Amino acid sequence: MTEMVYGAVPVQRGEPILPRWWRTIDKLTLWLVLILCSIGLLLGWASSPPLAAHNGLEPFYYVKRQFAFGAMALIAMVLMSMMSPDLVRRLGIIGFAAALIGLMLLPFFGTDFGKGATRWYSLGFGSVQPSEFLKPGFVVLTAWLMAASQQANGPPGKVISLAVALLITGFLTMQPDFGQAVLILFGWGVIYFVAGAPVLLIFAMAGLAVSGGVVAYQNSEHFARRIDGFLSTEIDPTTQIGYATNAIREGGFFGVGVGEGQVKWSLPDAHTDFIIAVAAEEYGLVLVLLIISLFALITVRSLIRLMRERDPFIRLAGAGLVCMFGVQALINTGVAVRLLPAKGMTLPFVSYGGSSLVAGGITLGMLLAFTRTRPQGEIADHFIGRGR
Repeated sequence: MTEMVYGAVPVQRGEPILPRWWRTIDKLTLWLVLILCSIGLLLGWASSPPLAAHNGLEPFYYVKRQFAFGAMALIAMVLMSMMSPDLVRRLGIIGFAAALIGLMLLPFFGTDFGKGATRWYSLGFGSVQPSEFLKPGFVVLTAWLMAASQQANGPPGKVISLAVALLITGFLTMQPDFGQAVLILFGWGVIYFVAGAPVLLIFAMAGLAVSGGVVAYQNSEHFARRIDGFLSTEIDPTTQIGYATNAIREGGFFGVGVGEGQVKWSLPDAHTDFIIAVAAEEYGLVLVLLIISLFALITVRSLIRLMRERDPFIRLAGAGLVCMFGVQALINTGVAVRLLPAKGMTLPFVSYGGSSLVAGGITLGMLLAFTRTRPQGEIADHFIGRGR
């Protein structure tokens, strides 16, 4: 078996964990994530004081919490990236089961914090959003099922994973949380596509998703209000979209200056869902393009590295994780500039939020574990192994 394939680095027996991890990890992606976290702290420094003042807290209360959550996210990312793909799969499935139970119990023990959607568990000192931790576990479970279905006498992984995706979507729409429901279905579709799904079937699923949106529009006042606001030719300046649009317009190319932005005093979600509006107003288009470039580079680089991977599970799981990561960033920025209806979705590693940050760290940790350089072997060995 040939070990030096596509730049793979053979494992040296007895080599300590940390040197081996540093030698095989995707260092560029690691640094890009650190830059995103730094930008998140910078924007949190600007957007959090108004919220703290409104809640009667000291000015940098939320900045300190974001720093603590960010540290937890980075620790989770590094620890997860040190694990083998098999261990990541086991922990991912266990985490998925725990998060799914948490999601199912939300109608009975969850709270909405006055936002009209029951998505969180209140812990007194903070809150937990199960759907954030559900996403990486769901991707791992789906990839495992679909990879297993490709083997001789394998289980019907595609059917089982679709049933799980529809079950999760049902519980998410009950909250309601249509944004996360769309991400779950998108993640399943990406993995199914990479696994070799017919293109016509993908289009059929897209048609079903549109039909589901029509049904939701007709039966959910929450959903219909957001769609009507998005399609309206006039923007109400007193809505979150109105404030965000004005902030982006005022920011121009270089911004109005550090600390000079006003949108953070008007937007209740300036530190979370509309953090990009704060970036655009105070630092201008330059910072917004930098943030978009960071997310795009992480996504494209990870997909390129995964193209070299011959293990079906790693290839499917990695593609699902990085595509959900990139699309979540796309949805958040698209909502802020009114290219998409309001979804209530955070910008990974940049927005404030403990669940979002820690779950993002777990997601990128899994991705880094899957994209580490490892002995691959000749491609013929892979097919011979499948035929046994």
